[in-house]
Amino acid sequence: QVQLVESGGDLVQPGGSLRLSCAASGSGFSINAMGWFREAPGKTPEWVASIRQDGATEYADAVKGRFTISNANAKNTVYLQMNGLKPEDTAVYKCAADLGGRDRGRRFWGQGTQVTVSS
Repeated sequence: QVQLVESGGDLVQPGGSLRLSCAASGSGFSINAMGWFREAPGKTPEWVASIRQDGATEYADAVKGRFTISNANAKNTVYLQMNGLKPEDTAVYKCAADLGGRDRGRRFWGQGTQVTVSS
């Protein structure tokens, strides 16, 4: 029903920047919110940021002031602008979409994209 396609992961130097994107496609759905999570090997998955359909945003303390989540004019696309990257930001980043309307309560996930911060 819903597919999330991610892009933007890469290897970058400490202090560098990346922009991740995630687009939801399919038919017969609406989205209440989208967000980003990350998971490093052997670590517990961590919520990073989220944005609601009304534009309200929230950030984890670890990324606040460095990362920015935003929607395209087409609300089914979300971006994560990552600045001032640190080695501890290294992880697989996954986007998620929470559906609304008749499908409220369903969550779909992207495939994940690798972000590696290393010198």
